[in-house]
Amino acid sequence: MAAKRGKQTIRNMVQSLAVVGVVAAGIYIFVPHDEDHDPIKTVDYSVELGAVRRAAPYPVAAPDPGTLPKGWRATSVSYQPEGKNGAAWHLGFLDSEREYVAVEQSDAPGAAYVDNVTHRARKTSRTERIDGRTWSRYTGAKYNALVLKGEGVTTVVTGTASFDHLTKMAAALQTKKG
Repeated sequence: MAAKRGKQTIRNMVQSLAVVGVVAAGIYIFVPHDEDHDPIKTVDYSVELGAVRRAAPYPVAAPDPGTLPKGWRATSVSYQPEGKNGAAWHLGFLDSEREYVAVEQSDAPGAAYVDNVTHRARKTSRTERIDGRTWSRYTGAKYNALVLKGEGVTTVVTGTASFDHLTKMAAALQTKKG
């Protein structure tokens, strides 16, 4: 009798596992899941840009959305009114090739700030002339950059994107004060 009970217990466990497996397979098959979903969210930076342009002690640079190439999208925006990087503005994008491009601005001392936001990229002897202004080229292991030093503000266009895309961002920048 005990041997029969042991066989029934094992048979009941196998049947229970089979039922659970069928239910799990049904949930997996019939519950929609989007494998092409892009987890990176696009942000609207217009409200923050207006507030920063009124608050920052320097003219703030940002592209008008219509001036960027198709497929570029803003992914991050922030402003720190004070700190180790001074009053610091950040606007991050993914370009059409899913490479990172950021606009960084601060009134902090230029060399330390550039070193920080470019992840230690080094200045080269090359420059880019964009809209009548001379930008210095920086190259690095992680990021490349274009740097424009102005009166009381340093503007950096940096990221993993090609210099061609960094130049497109620099050319799209509109610098305004609140």
